Amino acid sequence: MTRAHADRVLEIYQAGIDEGDATFETTAPDWASFDAARLPEHRFVAADDAGGVLGWVAATTVSDRCAYAGVVEHSVYVHPGARGRGVARTLLDALIASAEAAGIWTIQSGVFPENTASLALHQRAGFRVIGTRERIGRHHGVWRDVVLLERRSPRIS
Repeated sequence: MTRAHADRVLEIYQAGIDEGDATFETTAPDWASFDAARLPEHRFVAADDAGGVLGWVAATTVSDRCAYAGVVEHSVYVHPGARGRGVARTLLDALIASAEAAGIWTIQSGVFPENTASLALHQRAGFRVIGTRERIGRHHGVWRDVVLLERRSPRIS
């Protein structure tokens, strides 16, 4: 994922935000903020044959504490018109490969329980449910739960 992908990445992010079950965010950030918050070596886009972005995945650090150096949190978003074609799984697989190559032992994510497609995708990709963080935050004035998922690398011990 590079600056060249910025407009489409942020458009896809906003589409996910607008659907209401992807994130607590209410609007996509500008590219500078988005870019600064995500690890450059652990973010990817999926493109069609014409080079158009179909989806993206990106990771962030969870803590500056050295004990958490091998733990990242990720987000994956696919354009509504590209869903159901394996794009999200391809993106997750790319993230998993880059994370393991870098010595990252845990990839985590928080997913709204209503986002059943995302929960199923993550479980197929080897993530497990750790638990539910009940009423962890308000989204448009409504308390929302978040299912905490993680994938521990079987290659890093």
